[in-house]
Amino acid sequence: MWWVRALLWLALLIVLLALPLYLEAQWLRAGEYMMVGAVGAIGLTLLTGQAGQLSLAHAFFLLAGGTAYTVLAGGQEGERNLVGFNLPPLLALLGAVAITALLGIAFAPVAGRLRGIYLGVASLALVFLGLYFGQAAEGLTGGTSTGRAPEPFSLFGFEFSNEGDLEILGVPFRQSERVWYLFLGLLLIAFLLALGAVRSRVGRSWRAVRDNEAAAAVMGVSVARAKAGAFAVSSAYAGLAGVMTVLWFDILKPDESEFGTYGINVSIAFLAMVIIGGLGSVPGALVGAVVVNGLPQVLALYSTKLGWFTGTGEGAFTPVLISSFVYGAAIILVVLFEPGGLAAIGRRIAGRLSNPARGRE
Repeated sequence: MWWVRALLWLALLIVLLALPLYLEAQWLRAGEYMMVGAVGAIGLTLLTGQAGQLSLAHAFFLLAGGTAYTVLAGGQEGERNLVGFNLPPLLALLGAVAITALLGIAFAPVAGRLRGIYLGVASLALVFLGLYFGQAAEGLTGGTSTGRAPEPFSLFGFEFSNEGDLEILGVPFRQSERVWYLFLGLLLIAFLLALGAVRSRVGRSWRAVRDNEAAAAVMGVSVARAKAGAFAVSSAYAGLAGVMTVLWFDILKPDESEFGTYGINVSIAFLAMVIIGGLGSVPGALVGAVVVNGLPQVLALYSTKLGWFTGTGEGAFTPVLISSFVYGAAIILVVLFEPGGLAAIGRRIAGRLSNPARGRE
């Protein structure tokens, strides 16, 4: 069945490459937000599913990555006392990923001493640290009132913005179409690197530590190094998702409370993605991101056209609230009936298709 799976992945890639030729900008924006979630979810499923370490700090690393890119690529503004280094956007992106990886390594000693829910609670403290950092470091983030605009991404002189005229097959390619291909490229790189890590010696060491730390140590696996490496990789993925977040919003704006773009709710949403998709499954993380990040976007677009869920004020049913109910129910159903998530369902269907006799049994 390997060639069938390869053809299906190739067909999906071709469809994704062709979508900007047919979809409106608002639908492309919704798809881009799903890609942001997918990159972050891949990093978390490697840490939680493959290495067995629970983390609720993904929102912190998201903020760290977005801030690092904005500072490294942006310029100084004397009037607002903003710090900037004017680095090329590609170098700034790589620097942001490296900085968040180092932050993950810095947290590794804590991860080495704690497990399970205790590690989750300890990592949650980083979210509150990020809230304080975003409000206090106005020279880096721009503050909660105005925020700070990131430098538009460019690669070898090509602008991923509305600058310049570009038309393909009669379709004008503006910022939404260009950013679609940028995010798709970043997601593809992140996906392939994650698959390589899972199938390599590094991935085997993560799973050995997850299953039994004592047995892994006897087999020659450095438990501390494996945990530190898993946190570094997961943090780097979250940092890349943070860069994509500020490019998607076109602004870096710290939260005013613990619930916001970089708050507790975001960390829980990423955890929901990996649970729904299947802990440890890289393709499952993609599906989980589509459900959790995509559903609010799709409902918002349809509600605007059809007049659904347009209420305002306290107690109103909004697309975000409905989406929270849906993926909350999905988590409960997964935990009760299919702990392996949607990835396990997919493997079961693929197994039956490859062996019809077993499916009839």
